[in-house]
Amino acid sequence: MVETFTARLCYRLCVCPTVEIRGEENLPADDGSSPAPVYIANHASQVDLAVVYALGRRFRWIAKDSVRYLPGVGLTMTIGEHVFIKRTGKNKKSVSNLYQQSNKAIQSGLPMFFFPQGTRRMGVRLPFKDGAYRVAMENESKLIPISIHIPLSCWNNWYPFNLLWGGSIENVVLTIHKPIQAKKDSDKEELKKQTYDSIFSVLPLIGEEIVDQKKTK
Repeated sequence: MVETFTARLCYRLCVCPTVEIRGEENLPADDGSSPAPVYIANHASQVDLAVVYALGRRFRWIAKDSVRYLPGVGLTMTIGEHVFIKRTGKNKKSVSNLYQQSNKAIQSGLPMFFFPQGTRRMGVRLPFKDGAYRVAMENESKLIPISIHIPLSCWNNWYPFNLLWGGSIENVVLTIHKPIQAKKDSDKEELKKQTYDSIFSVLPLIGEEIVDQKKTK
């Protein structure tokens, strides 16, 4: 796929030469079975969008409507039939389309990928929103929690130029946690807690997260 090739090229040229994958045994088979799983991950930067393609799995994104107008990226996502939504104003129809398109994809055997925090903000552990869980419960899909760890050094190590003088490189790490089965009568808040705890269990505290933890002690 064009988007997979482009995403891998981007992170190899701009972030790190490889993405380390841990817990690969928890990754469901890409066999087109229905209902397909729902992938969920933490979201701290635009780099997240590229590195998850290292999983080697097909999926569809939920993206804000303005992304479709970005050169290259917008066209690629439109061709890939990803789901676009409006976040502001009267967006009831847009949200309805989110669930319709997500359910259609999952029932056809194509997984959906959500960042349940809804937006990205490095150094802050934002709460998870309901969308991914509503989709998983409606289709009785398995939730696949994924932790994305992008080392802070990736932002200031001058990669790939530092390779010229033998500079050190820290690779991005994706940790795939054990699947969690969702049912129509599942406790949504409990699912959110389970996946939240799994995802952040292997991620280091940074920025405001450290301050918040000290306040709770």
